[in-house]
Amino acid sequence: MSNVVEFNRDRPTRKRRTSAASRAIPVPRGAHLQHCLESWELSLQAKNLAEKTFRSYTDSVKAFIAYLDGHSLPCDAEAVDAAHVRAFIVREIHRTSPASADVHYRNLRVFWNWLCSDEGGPERTTASPVLKGDRPNVPSKVRKHIGEDEQRRLLATARSSSFEDRRDLALLTVLYDSGPRASGLMNVRYTPRTPDTHDVDLKGRRVRIRLKGGNEHWVPLGAESVRALDRYIRARSAHSRALTSPWLWLGIQGRNTAHMSPEGLRDMLARRGVLAGIAGKVHPHRYRGTATHQLLAAGASEGDVQEVMGWRTRDMVALYGRDLAQERARETHARLSPADRLAQGSR
Repeated sequence: MSNVVEFNRDRPTRKRRTSAASRAIPVPRGAHLQHCLESWELSLQAKNLAEKTFRSYTDSVKAFIAYLDGHSLPCDAEAVDAAHVRAFIVREIHRTSPASADVHYRNLRVFWNWLCSDEGGPERTTASPVLKGDRPNVPSKVRKHIGEDEQRRLLATARSSSFEDRRDLALLTVLYDSGPRASGLMNVRYTPRTPDTHDVDLKGRRVRIRLKGGNEHWVPLGAESVRALDRYIRARSAHSRALTSPWLWLGIQGRNTAHMSPEGLRDMLARRGVLAGIAGKVHPHRYRGTATHQLLAAGASEGDVQEVMGWRTRDMVALYGRDLAQERARETHARLSPADRLAQGSR
């Protein structure tokens, strides 16, 4: 008898059983997104972005990573696909709003483009999973701007000779005149004895502010702005922190009266808006669109408005000016009405 054991080759091989839990665990194919995020943060910091922009970028990626982990989805640079991004965006639309979801979409697009670039590794060898067609549709809303009557009512709340009223009148006038960002305006330095850091040039009718990313920009001022600013500077000279503070705008209460902050500006505008009886909250960004509209309505070119505002592209002029474009069109039509010109020619 032979000692050789023959195996039945026709017998089916038994497959190894796996639990539902183990099947749900995604197998990583690339670098984990948390490590990629930490590297991206270093790259963003090297670009010297504004703190608000930096937080927006990184918060979106953190939210996406939390979503992937919470749904047992792949969380590495290679395995994430468009369906995962799409599901996250849809969830954010229903959880918050289309506008908030759009911010996440744009931030994730920047992140994945970096991962696909040489600077980012590339950690992803295929195309970005953030597809152009998946961008959420954000319904356009008409922004509330500051009308001429509203601005007069705001100015009327600060007509006394007190330090606070002189300061607030100057701020209200400069905001309406040129629409600078709150952070840029409130960080204007006043060091007349140190010209290199002195940002106020009344004779040249301008102030120097820092834009997003740290670029410097001279904001032009009209005669009314210069007059209000000069009047405030005289009151500033009697302030207890006038000689020690390098900042133009000084506070009157709180822990740091040597520097009025952007938050202080927002509080002031909200308070003045209530005193003036203006519907809706008055905040600095309302003035950005207001100045854009007023300049365009007065006949300024888009290129001139771009320079005044310190924008890098003409697209921002269209973005801030489109809300009142119909009003400007109606005013233009009132001047150039074909029917009116025809009637005048027949008389």
